[in-house]
Amino acid sequence: MQQPSVVLTSLRAATMQPGTDPFGLIDDAAIVLTGDRIAWVGPRHAVPADYAGFAVHDMGGRLVTPALTDCHTHVVHGGNRAAEFEMRLQGATYEEVARAGGGIISTVRATRTASREDLVARALPFVDALIAEGAAVIEIKSGYGLEPETELRMLRAARLIGQSRAVTVKTSFLAAHAVPPEYKDRADAYIDEVCIPTLRAAHAEGLVDAVDGFCEGIAFSPAQIERLFTVAAQLNIPVKLHAEQLSNLAAAALAARFDALSADHLEYLDEAGVVAMAKSGTVAVILPGAFYTLRETQSPPIELLRTYGVQMAVASDMNPGSSPMPSLLLAMNMACSCSA
Repeated sequence: MQQPSVVLTSLRAATMQPGTDPFGLIDDAAIVLTGDRIAWVGPRHAVPADYAGFAVHDMGGRLVTPALTDCHTHVVHGGNRAAEFEMRLQGATYEEVARAGGGIISTVRATRTASREDLVARALPFVDALIAEGAAVIEIKSGYGLEPETELRMLRAARLIGQSRAVTVKTSFLAAHAVPPEYKDRADAYIDEVCIPTLRAAHAEGLVDAVDGFCEGIAFSPAQIERLFTVAAQLNIPVKLHAEQLSNLAAAALAARFDALSADHLEYLDEAGVVAMAKSGTVAVILPGAFYTLRETQSPPIELLRTYGVQMAVASDMNPGSSPMPSLLLAMNMACSCSA
């Protein structure tokens, strides 16, 4: 149904246009909506005469901003990992939790037994919370199946979420998230026998908007990720990467070599990685929820990223273990506090 045309008044508009104010603020602003499009934004006194007959809606002095994008979430999953919180309070590190059978593998066990409908039902409260805070675009990853059937089921669930809510959903294929128990000490075989064939199947079904991976000592090496990314390039699928979260494996530079959309986490990113990202235009995604939950002490090199002009984004990293936080507003608050 066609949306009515309306002029929104009595508001402050954050246009995000360059100028003297970093947010492009217009204090006494108006916004003209024609159908489902923004036709005009500017000072209230300058509303074009063409819109004089439109209905007027008073916004009561509210601040109006562009809709938000959560570019890194794991909202589709089974089970929960509440017990790990206590482990971390007792001093266990992310790696110790993972090696004790918790972490990603714990969620894998629960996700493999969940139906597509169960996955959607569990994810919707998180999605609704993000929408309520202004999110119009949400990225959703697979990565808790680690075998073909469940990875595809997760991606199908993500597509269903986009159909059932007024939000744009972008999917990331993250089968290279962890090595499943059945492939213990055989990560190369897992990449070749599971990740790559499942990526091809998911792409053929139209389920993949990007390919992601976890490049870390407890997950996959740069060489293994490179094999996956090479196939993604052959399929013309863009890539992104969990990089430099727990150590520096030069993963951000690897991502940049493939012109990645983003490299995410980045606590242990060095100057060489920053330079590579700047040259490729790869966005640095900062995930303060995970930094906080894992009680990290080393922050991403925000000043270096600013110095080299690397674009930065903030995301919730909503997941059941290391960032159980379906709130972009909280993520923004934490990012400002940690980088100030």
